[in-house]
Amino acid sequence: MALLPPFFLDTVVAIGIGDDPINRHWIGTGFIYGNFAGKNDQGRNQYRTWLITNKHVLVGFHKIFVKFNSAQGSDSKDYDIELTARNGRPRWIGHPDKNIDVAAITINPKYLQEEERRFAYFQSDSHVFTREQMVEEEITEGDSVFVLGFPMGWVSPERQYVICRGGHIARIRDFIEEKATDYLIDASVFPGNSGGPVIICPSAISIEGTKNVSKASLIGLVKSYVPYQDTAISQQTHNPRITFEENSRLAIVEPVDAIIETVKLAEKRIKGRIAYSKRKAKSP
Repeated sequence: MALLPPFFLDTVVAIGIGDDPINRHWIGTGFIYGNFAGKNDQGRNQYRTWLITNKHVLVGFHKIFVKFNSAQGSDSKDYDIELTARNGRPRWIGHPDKNIDVAAITINPKYLQEEERRFAYFQSDSHVFTREQMVEEEITEGDSVFVLGFPMGWVSPERQYVICRGGHIARIRDFIEEKATDYLIDASVFPGNSGGPVIICPSAISIEGTKNVSKASLIGLVKSYVPYQDTAISQQTHNPRITFEENSRLAIVEPVDAIIETVKLAEKRIKGRIAYSKRKAKSP
């Protein structure tokens, strides 16, 4: 019995830096998000696809690499994404709030299909829970979650195999009550997990008077773990000598709402650029 839809694994990509593929350093995680864009002539849903990750994963770099598996064979291929335009501006869009760590980069699914790459994406109208939907589904502390990503840069050069770890929601009432913009999970995340999706785990069991979580859904992305610091004090001088930092096992999660806001801003800017280019082309 699967609790995690298998195609969810194909939404996730490793993010790396370094032109030399042998020494490429994998620094984070991203995933593909499809924003509903209406229906085509055949009545099928259409989506604009975006690579979602953290702003802090991209800041300071002019180029990243993302890894996709082959749809036919057993290999993988790294694709470079330029992060800086010729005018020096970033090609990616970050959430306007400096405290919200979400970034979006447009992805061309047709190109990946032509390259025969294996990929999938979370659909905004069916695979996600916003804050409002989490309230309706009575998501609360103790509910189980999956965290998908590449902790400590564990990426195979031959093929991309995402690591799935389990945990549960540690504190979310402040987010549900709109007193905070993020929430906490109890799950072991490490450098490399940043930007990875957090999935609510479905459950057929619940206590009386509460709802079952009916399906696995995207509920956010990993921002960072919460560090715990301990300071060693000199017995002679009673002054601090060294500070140790450890992983508390608590991790901060940016919610789906922040993804929606970031993608909305990105699409608005793209439309603005297209309109500007058309006006410029018509001008004498």
